[in-house]
Amino acid sequence: QNNRKRKQATSSGPANSTGTGNTVGPSANSPPSTPSTHTPEGLAVAGNMRHVPKNLMMYGADGTGLASSSNQMDDLEPFGDVGSLDDNVESFLSNDEGDARDIFAALKSPTEPNPPASKGFTFSEVNCWRTSNSKIVCCNFSSDGKILASAGHEKKAVLWNMETFQTQYLPEEHSLIITDVRFRPNSTQLATSSFDRTVKLWNITDPAFSQHTFTGHNYSVTSLDFHPKKTELLCSCDGNGEIRYWNVAQHSCIRVIKV
Repeated sequence: QNNRKRKQATSSGPANSTGTGNTVGPSANSPPSTPSTHTPEGLAVAGNMRHVPKNLMMYGADGTGLASSSNQMDDLEPFGDVGSLDDNVESFLSNDEGDARDIFAALKSPTEPNPPASKGFTFSEVNCWRTSNSKIVCCNFSSDGKILASAGHEKKAVLWNMETFQTQYLPEEHSLIITDVRFRPNSTQLATSSFDRTVKLWNITDPAFSQHTFTGHNYSVTSLDFHPKKTELLCSCDGNGEIRYWNVAQHSCIRVIKV
């Protein structure tokens, strides 16, 4: 008789029908897991977006539908009732109290810099200007890098000369804060957008007044940009997801897209 004890195979869980060990996991009756993304507020967004797609409609300036395409991003469940975009942006930007230098100090002196992100680069402050205590919301360099345009709560853009460090104000024609400013590529023209639902075109060689005011948005215009090659084409987007294409040479709206 063989008195040697045979070692028994062990498993981390109860044996299944084949005799092999089971790993800890959901039971057979458990529903399949669904990937989710959690927002800072603790709200989860389901990772499975297999819904009936809605259409992304494109319109001509006369409102006639030109084309449609599927856009699954439209089918995402909303993150809850967070109010209108205009109210939230206005609430975020409306408080002019406090010293903005605290924010600048935090940006200039991070406690934990990211070495991989800054590897091969050196950063240093060249200059710092303050023309008022109003908040700056946006800025943009001209193509040649000689002029920097900034704008925000003052409702008028400021031109900064990078060679002489002189500043020049554009007239205050917007009735609400300016949300974006963009130079037309290789040009002295620039455009500004505002919560007043308008887009204005300027020429820095004759800054006494704007060249044209584009109207048509029914919500606050939040951003704009020129086409990098077709520089006569300017796009603007509002808080309701409407994008308008403007021909700055003809001062006309040539297309509208609703996202």
